[in-house]
Amino acid sequence: MRLVLAALISLAANVALAQDSVPTIAYDSVPNLLKLPDDMHLGEAAGVAVNSKGHIFVYARGGSSAGPAYGNTASQLLEFNPNGKFVREIGKNLYAWAFAHTVRIDKDDNIWATDKGSDMIIKFNPQGRVMMVFGRKSEASDTEAKPHERNLEKPLPHQDGRFRQPTDVAWGPDGTIYISDGYVNSRVAKISKEGDWIKSWGQKGKGPGEFNLVHSIATDVKGNVYVADRNNRRIQVFDGDGNYQREIKINVPFDENARPAIGDKPNLTNYLQTGGSFAPGAPWAICITPPPNQVLYSADSYPGRIYKLSLDGKVLGVLGSSGKQLKQFGWIHEIACPSENTLFVAEILNWRVQKLILHPERTANR
Repeated sequence: MRLVLAALISLAANVALAQDSVPTIAYDSVPNLLKLPDDMHLGEAAGVAVNSKGHIFVYARGGSSAGPAYGNTASQLLEFNPNGKFVREIGKNLYAWAFAHTVRIDKDDNIWATDKGSDMIIKFNPQGRVMMVFGRKSEASDTEAKPHERNLEKPLPHQDGRFRQPTDVAWGPDGTIYISDGYVNSRVAKISKEGDWIKSWGQKGKGPGEFNLVHSIATDVKGNVYVADRNNRRIQVFDGDGNYQREIKINVPFDENARPAIGDKPNLTNYLQTGGSFAPGAPWAICITPPPNQVLYSADSYPGRIYKLSLDGKVLGVLGSSGKQLKQFGWIHEIACPSENTLFVAEILNWRVQKLILHPERTANR
């Protein structure tokens, strides 16, 4: 009897793991979105954001290309008008530029760039002038200036106000700043809108409130904080003070013969338990649409899909696959979602930004 009961419990758990009957969302991609000058090239598109006027901001791993193969500066922040026409470069030769990660636009159209290489987050006003600086990069004159060691068995203690490979930024309804920190540290920093350090939460691990590569962050209209815990293959949700609320795991059936965007197909043995950056459903980029009807979008690297979710974690639809053609994706690194049916996605491998137009009227159940 106990064996039968255990088998039933196991069966129920397995059924709960995968959400069946997820609609496939119909969508188009706008061809030739960005029009760059003849002498400018994009490079790896790490970040994309859209302001209230529809201008598109792209934070790319491009720029000088002068220097060593390893450790070369790779950050360039570009602005385009709503039609994709190049407007300007912001912060050219900025001291914080090292290795681009994400760009975000706040409610006042200020521009925020998170640079993983310099451990810095920079706030620009809409005119492109530096207004606030967070973190500090290593001094070039110091012999100990070197890359951080990742995945240490004993993580280094956190320091208030300093970051180790930060990844993203978001804001609460009152302007409170949340910074995901990140590849080396395993925490979220909370900072006042005036720039004063308040607190941080999180440490390396797999439990509630613990992280393994904090890669993206977003907030909803109620002030809840959604944290893409990439290697743990989940999104964790907290209130604005860092109190754990729940976790979201994306478990949607997929074609196990799907091709990866690059490299060998990931080992999918037991991935639901082990996670990993290349596991299906692992959140590389998350975005929450504006109110009143907010939804969450999340992207993985394999099989290279975008997922539409309700804020309580139900998958409402799925779209996309890995590849190099229009409507395919090569490592989506950031999503901008100015509306429920308009998405901008920045791709690392394909060196581009796509504007996606979703068509819910053509969506079909799989």
